Formats: sequence, C-alpha cells, structure tokens
Amino acid sequence: MIAYYTVTVIYVLVCLLLLLVILLQQGKGGDLASAFGGGSSQTAFGARGGATLLTKMTTVCAVLFMLGALTLAILGQRGPRSLVSGTPAPPQAAKPAAPAKPTTPGTTPAPASATPAPATPAPAAPAPGK
Repeated sequence: MIAYYTVTVIYVLVCLLLLLVILLQQGKGGDLASAFGGGSSQTAFGARGGATLLTKMTTVCAVLFMLGALTLAILGQRGPRSLVSGTPAPPQAAKPAAPAKPTTPGTTPAPASATPAPATPAPAAPAPGK
C-alpha cells in the first residue's frame, strides 16, 4: 500500500506541474499587446526560446500524467488488503476420536459431547423363565 500512496503523491505533483506549464505557454495568436500594434512581447523566456522548452515540458508532463493514471488504476483495482492475508491459517487442535463403545440392549448411548464415564460392567440380564 505504500507504493499506492507514493504514486498518488507523485501524480498530484505532476498534475500541478502540468497545469503550471500549460498556463505559462503563449497562445498561437500572440499576446494582447500584439493585437494593438505593440512590437515587444512580454514572454518570460523570449520570443521562441521558451516555446520549445515549454513544449517539451508539456509533453513530458502529459506522458507522466497518463502513466500515473494508468498505474493508479491498476494499483487501485486490487482493492484493500488485509495484514494477515498472506499468512496461513493456524492448525486446528485435533480432537481425539472416542473409541466406539459396544452398546447392550436396553441402554442408550452417551452423547458424543459428554465426557466418557469410567467403564463399569453391565448388569446381567435375568434369564427368561419357563
């Protein structure tokens, strides 16, 4: 996630720089002074010297803007991640299997969740009388 925030900060800086570079450029029709017959230009970098520098800077910033948008889209598509998403689940404590007790007729088996009682001999059934 640190990469996402780093790319976001760089992307915002590139956006601000692109805005600044575009606003510094002179329009194709010249400035307001040339419309009224003024011969001198008020550009910061001279008549043609700054145009190539600002054009190159605009191109570089535009490419960085597009690459940054694509990178943020790919990083943002992955969604939020959990801190424990890469760790395996802890092993479950194995419950010892209770041995199957033979049931005698007339007795009900104990529930599986109950603790086993000590084994006692089953009472002898009376012999059927004739």
